[in-house]
Amino acid sequence: MSNLQSKELLQNISALLENARKKVVVAVNHTMVLTYFEIGRMIVEDEQNGENRAEYGKALLKDLSVHLTEKFGKGFSEDNLSNMRNFYISYSDKSISETASRKLIEEKSETLSRISENQISSTPLTNLKISQTLSVNFNLSWSHYLKLMRIKDLNERKFYEIESFKNNWSLRELQRQYDSALYSRLSISKNKEEILQLSEKGQIFEKPKDLIKDPYILEFLGLPEQSSYSENDLESGLIDKLEHFLLELGTGFTFVARQKRITFDEKHFKIDLVFYNRILKCFVLIDLKIGELKHQDIGQMQMYVNFYDREVKLEDENKTIGIVLCQDKSEALVRYTLPEENEQIFASKYLTVLPSKEDFIKILEEN
Repeated sequence: MSNLQSKELLQNISALLENARKKVVVAVNHTMVLTYFEIGRMIVEDEQNGENRAEYGKALLKDLSVHLTEKFGKGFSEDNLSNMRNFYISYSDKSISETASRKLIEEKSETLSRISENQISSTPLTNLKISQTLSVNFNLSWSHYLKLMRIKDLNERKFYEIESFKNNWSLRELQRQYDSALYSRLSISKNKEEILQLSEKGQIFEKPKDLIKDPYILEFLGLPEQSSYSENDLESGLIDKLEHFLLELGTGFTFVARQKRITFDEKHFKIDLVFYNRILKCFVLIDLKIGELKHQDIGQMQMYVNFYDREVKLEDENKTIGIVLCQDKSEALVRYTLPEENEQIFASKYLTVLPSKEDFIKILEEN
């Protein structure tokens, strides 16, 4: 066996083991979340049988905490048990029958008991099949649900749950998206039916306007709030934190170019950032502006978009979208500069610091 073949074999086996271990981690996580849901249900049902429910509930959690900690170790403090109780109350609309949920827990536990870390290396991948039924109910980690169940608006909570799963958000990214009021920013230009769709399906890209946010929150750049930085500083920061910027842009974006030069009539122009959206199948051009938006900025973006539509995009691709990101803008200037049925050119504000709740409300009300 040659060295090359040995390396390939090692890579294949390593990939197999990594895949198997990931499946085990997912299975453990799903089992834990559903188990906590069941514990919450049992606590709630037991409380309902108590005469003085409030006092009985407090005593119950305290007593349970002592005995469960003694028997199973950490993880069963009064606060954690209270979280499990609240989890069931918050997500009882997602509940499955008691018999079905208990059966799923038992099936998962039985599967996991046969797969220890030492057994993985000798267990064929085909024997690592894990029931997918649980993923229909709870797709995220316990930490995610601890955050989500504190969101009072049910539609907003469902939206963040869907987006967390769809985009594989870490808990930190979920917190950031919530802090930056993603749901509110997307809801602002939608009617009641479209807002309801957000809570049922998450963010759906069907037309160019669906991918536009106003404002964009760029607090991850660490730039000051005032305009004491240049457009080049802003662009460099976005490239340095490209992964964060792609998350802020939304689903389906891929980076294409920075300072993309286009030339005609022996004149050169440079587009700050070029992306491609795989869902809408179109190029997305972004120009960055310090200060207030001018009508010339919109005209320049219109030229860039026309060039890409006529010279770059393929026949089976959709029309190019242009976004001018600015610190401030006049809605009237944007409205009268662009055609009435405009679906290609957009102007959005960006913020380099995360606003307070009060400031966010003002910003959203202005749009």
